[in-house]
Amino acid sequence: MSDLDDLYQEIILDHSKRPRNFGPIEGPSSKAEGYNPLCGDRVTVQLRLENDVVKDVHFQGSGCAISMASASLMTESLKGKTKAEAEGLFQGFHELLTGEADAKPELGKLAVFSGVREYPIRVKCATLAWHTLRAALRDSEGQTRQVSTE
Repeated sequence: MSDLDDLYQEIILDHSKRPRNFGPIEGPSSKAEGYNPLCGDRVTVQLRLENDVVKDVHFQGSGCAISMASASLMTESLKGKTKAEAEGLFQGFHELLTGEADAKPELGKLAVFSGVREYPIRVKCATLAWHTLRAALRDSEGQTRQVSTE
């Protein structure tokens, strides 16, 4: 295994064992729940938006290391971004995992998931939190949205 592979594995393991922004937030403006029936991963994403800017984002749930690490790194990447920028990150991350594009510089640490595309069954694990985020971003009525990766 190369040094770069070791680093990537270390980042994913670190975020899965010690997820950042894990737990509820006070006064979320939107929320969505996601479920991957193939492996049982579950995630809830809560956002606090102010003037279309992500002021805070947290997640809760349980799942495999890829799922939890992806959610953790996602929350770190989103704070301070506009809804449009968050949508752009979603697109870039999705393209990275589906093989539609190589890692883009604006993905930063999220590029550690580029190897997941070699394991198609794991792509849903890595993208669950992102699809759930997208549903939360589109929530304008304060309703909890449900997402499934079936």
